[in-house]
Amino acid sequence: MARFVKNFADKEGLLPFHRRAIAKVINYSSRLVEDQTKLSTQFQEISKILVESSYWAKRENCQYVDAPHVVKALTEKSNRSNHVIEQYRELIKNGTIMVETDGYRIGQINGLAVMGTRDSVFGIPTKITAQTYVGKSGIMNIEREAALSGQIHNKGMMILTGFLSGEFAKNRPIPLSASITFEQTYSQIDGDSASSTELYVLLSSLGEVPIYQGIAVTGSVNQWGEIQPIGGVNEKIEGFYHICKERGLTGKQGVIIPKQNVANLMLEDEVVEAVREGRFHVWSVEHIAEGIEILTGVRAGNIRDENGQYPSNTIFAKVEDRFKKMYESLKEQKK
Repeated sequence: MARFVKNFADKEGLLPFHRRAIAKVINYSSRLVEDQTKLSTQFQEISKILVESSYWAKRENCQYVDAPHVVKALTEKSNRSNHVIEQYRELIKNGTIMVETDGYRIGQINGLAVMGTRDSVFGIPTKITAQTYVGKSGIMNIEREAALSGQIHNKGMMILTGFLSGEFAKNRPIPLSASITFEQTYSQIDGDSASSTELYVLLSSLGEVPIYQGIAVTGSVNQWGEIQPIGGVNEKIEGFYHICKERGLTGKQGVIIPKQNVANLMLEDEVVEAVREGRFHVWSVEHIAEGIEILTGVRAGNIRDENGQYPSNTIFAKVEDRFKKMYESLKEQKK
């Protein structure tokens, strides 16, 4: 990469690049490919940054391109193409799109999605809500019922039923009816990157345990409750960070990501600094039990004792108690 920068600068008559500047270019290259251990071959995109970095260095009458000039080029590139995300953040700021970044709510959580234009990709938070009640209809995906859900998203919803059945209904059927939806979304939804988020909000509703709204979640989940990696992790974290910054950072806010995605983290310097100072957080988890403890501050208690019971006053115990009450209620209705 250093050789490419040197050859391109010589060929195009650019100022020479200091090694600090080359380090920033390498970071940008790794961000393009979303992997800390790899470099992108999108040399056309990298070349644009080299040209603009040299321009800003010449404007300051510098003899070479340094790290701040590369940062300036990247910032200006982002500013030229962030019209859509600025509009979206304005809608959140004025309350048109309802997203909470503080306080506790039962059956409500912030999921993270990625949107993109031709020139930019950005992450946005989406409120996901769940209602649970006695019945036999299972989990109703409102997006699917409204023909707004893709096949992969539908598969993710079915996995939730598999997890709940395997964890809480080995000996009898689940007497559950539930509805779950992405609030204020009016276009097609697909992908399973929010399936862990949907499971968290279901557990919150079933156990009647509130979730802290200053934490957003991304990650897929399997039937064993294991968290699986997703794409767009940098954009998702940065998108929620900027919303929280606009509202005011509390020091408790952050994003939960799959542990496998740690290798994909190439975050903006501002976000890295906020995490380093404890003003914002990024948690990596392997299992749904880890995430629910971070979101609620309540012990998950997902390991049964020798009598086959979950530890008392834990989230899994509360969910199982709710299922028992639902089952008894359904039996009474049949009499």
